[in-house]
Amino acid sequence: MKLKIKNLAAAGLVLLLCACNPAPKYAKPPAATPSAFKETLPPGYKEGAGWKVAEPGDDKIRVKWWELYNDPQLNAVEEQVAISNQTIAAAEANFRAARALVVSARSGLFPTLGASPSYANSRTSATARSSQAPVTNTLNTFALPLDFSYTVDFWHRIRNTIAANAYSAQASAADVATALLSTQAELATLYLELRAVDTQRQILTDTLVNYRQALDLTTTLYKTGINSEQEVVQAQTQLNIATAQSTDLGVSRSQFEHAIATLIGKPASNFTLDAAPFAINPPSIPVALPSVLLERRPDIAALERQVAAANALIGVARAAYYPNLTLSASGGFQTSDFTQWFNWPSRFWSLGPTLSQTLFDGGARRALNEQAQAQYDAAVANYRQTVLTSFQAVEDQLSALRILSQEATEQRAAVTSSTRYLDLALIRFRTGVDSYLNVITAQTTLLTNRETEVQVQLRQMTSSVSLILALGGGWDNSKLPQMKDLTARSATP
Repeated sequence: MKLKIKNLAAAGLVLLLCACNPAPKYAKPPAATPSAFKETLPPGYKEGAGWKVAEPGDDKIRVKWWELYNDPQLNAVEEQVAISNQTIAAAEANFRAARALVVSARSGLFPTLGASPSYANSRTSATARSSQAPVTNTLNTFALPLDFSYTVDFWHRIRNTIAANAYSAQASAADVATALLSTQAELATLYLELRAVDTQRQILTDTLVNYRQALDLTTTLYKTGINSEQEVVQAQTQLNIATAQSTDLGVSRSQFEHAIATLIGKPASNFTLDAAPFAINPPSIPVALPSVLLERRPDIAALERQVAAANALIGVARAAYYPNLTLSASGGFQTSDFTQWFNWPSRFWSLGPTLSQTLFDGGARRALNEQAQAQYDAAVANYRQTVLTSFQAVEDQLSALRILSQEATEQRAAVTSSTRYLDLALIRFRTGVDSYLNVITAQTTLLTNRETEVQVQLRQMTSSVSLILALGGGWDNSKLPQMKDLTARSATP
């Protein structure tokens, strides 16, 4: 019977302490979420057009999403981002600092115990002591006090502080994932742009071969008296312009290469990527329902955790209205004779609770509560705005991939027709029907169309990277550290 009474008393105490939490009960703030994405699959969709409707069991992007592009060199540089990128290192350090705040706040749940041993030699004034006082006016004091203090967390000020710091640490962990994903996507985009430059240089190399052949032809015809020197100069000018264009691409390629080196934490002087063809293979990216997006983007998760932290801080602000109960005790040994320092008669102690309550503060507590509420409202607004922009980002890339898929087909047809146009212009020039100016026009048209085709293909590939970024890569909320992880010093994001 006594045991049952004790259990009931303990349960009642727990319920009382829980009921004393002034923080509002937290619920994830609702955000406008469409039932489905607006974009649909393009007509005549086939595998490789850029995305696909996710099927059950196939609605997640792999963690190493860049492997979808089947490019060994891209895989090699992407693997170095998490290890060597300094932006990621800074974000990870910020997480460790946030986790330390959780441990620091948690220490408030435990009592503090301190010791302050001391020795003092003092002399009293000879003229200030009474006539009955002893002649000796010096005194040795040996003290070894122990101090104990414990603040009872009746109003959950400490627990709400712990919760707020824990939520902020979770947000910081999500920030690490956001920084990593953004850097990986930036690296992939730079790599694709570099490969597009390599392809453009190859196009210009092929074009220069054709231009030299055309120059040789016009020179031969000029020497035989069929054409004038004007055609030779035109052909030479066309060759010189294309040569300068090919040389100018070296600037862009070097800058892309240097940017890649920086992202993987290497000096630009020590990094080189050999030229390679531009592989045009936009992967099929699974796109799940919009509601799933809220669980897959680390930036959304970070802001939602900041909302939770702001909610807990309202409880901290409200706790200031209630009194604080502090249990304190001190005791130890004190004497003027070193030989009697630890004798039992030299002991001293004091014990007692302290109840403190602010009676008037000129509105300071009310202002802090209003500030906490306003910060919560701002956090909710930031969360909802990020959700909206995330849906926009997905829709942007889905529409881009749909339109670019069609544009790529149309541009391929333009290259084919301009190639035929050049063939016909050369025939008519050789037979003397048209001037060389028509050949120059046809050559310029073909070169422009081939370069445009590369740019369309590059936009396809970079849009697929942007879609992966907008969908959160291979991240989801399950990767957030839990409370037990945050209070352990070995926790990692």
